[in-house]
Amino acid sequence: MSINIYHTQTMIAAMNLLKPRPTFLRDRYFPTTDKDKFVTEDVLIEYKDESSRKMAPCVIPRKGGIAVPRDGYRTERYAPANIAPERTLTIDDLKKKQFGETVFSQKKPAEREAEVLRDDLKDLSEMIDTREEYMAAQTLFNNGYTMRHYADKYGSGEYEEYEIRFYDGETNDAVYTPASAWNTNTKGIIIDMAEMAAILKRRGLKAADCLFGADVANVVTNNDYILKLMDNRRLDLINLNPEEAANGVTSYGRVNCNGVMLDLYCYSEEYVGEDGIPTTFIPEGKIAVTAPGMGHTMYGAVTQMEETDRAFHTYAESRVPHITTNTHDSVRTLAMKSKPLMAPWFKNSSIVAQVL
Repeated sequence: MSINIYHTQTMIAAMNLLKPRPTFLRDRYFPTTDKDKFVTEDVLIEYKDESSRKMAPCVIPRKGGIAVPRDGYRTERYAPANIAPERTLTIDDLKKKQFGETVFSQKKPAEREAEVLRDDLKDLSEMIDTREEYMAAQTLFNNGYTMRHYADKYGSGEYEEYEIRFYDGETNDAVYTPASAWNTNTKGIIIDMAEMAAILKRRGLKAADCLFGADVANVVTNNDYILKLMDNRRLDLINLNPEEAANGVTSYGRVNCNGVMLDLYCYSEEYVGEDGIPTTFIPEGKIAVTAPGMGHTMYGAVTQMEETDRAFHTYAESRVPHITTNTHDSVRTLAMKSKPLMAPWFKNSSIVAQVL
């Protein structure tokens, strides 16, 4: 029995066999479990203001117990952003030599079809990975994100704005303001990191990582006060040893912030948005103090009409391929659909500062 490679379930199964593209911010701070894949197009966001630090009551013997209230939390329903890159396939595409194929290849168009589909599935999925990495960076550094839904041409002037905020007021309140810029004050680096970590610790939240870009990394490694601390063998406050890690990140070492150990990570990866200009995921001159697993990535279900039976089907998946065919013009279009939404588990669980 022959397999229809364009059947949606077949393409989903094939995508599960492809090695996923690693994305540092999404994978470390917004992991996904099966519970995060909803069977509805909307998703429910639940998050608390802070971790519980209440003390249990002491009770007179033989008096039973004393009731204590449960911690409150927020539940909000959101419609995730609709991401849907697509790519067309014509007979001309199948006649061309593919990337990596020998110049004198004798492959027929039908033989190339499965390979082209595999490459297109991978490419479109990686584009969504980049979008999700952007969402992760925006959530960490802006406590929310704004995106544009386009109707026709990507990057055109006609769009609908989509905005998610995880704070109540007009501006993000998870911001720490240093007394002075790091490139003008030699002792401010350790003090600011310690205070940002303390803001989280006072609310019962974990502080474990400090994120920054290459510009901040250059200031940290050339700071006179830090270099002097590293020479002090009796006071072990900082250990700098830049080392390339996985997923495009560089581990710079560890800082002891009044007993709180912060791992330093420099992430200088870039993306190309609708304006066509390469931009770093981490904003210039900014740092963020947070912890791994501070949030999660949820996915709303995708509902689409399939050509096989002309009926609507709903898929609770992070990536849903969709094939449409124009037999008149001999054009087949592959779309990759996803409805991701990233959210923190606790309010203001990433503290940000402009340090340069």
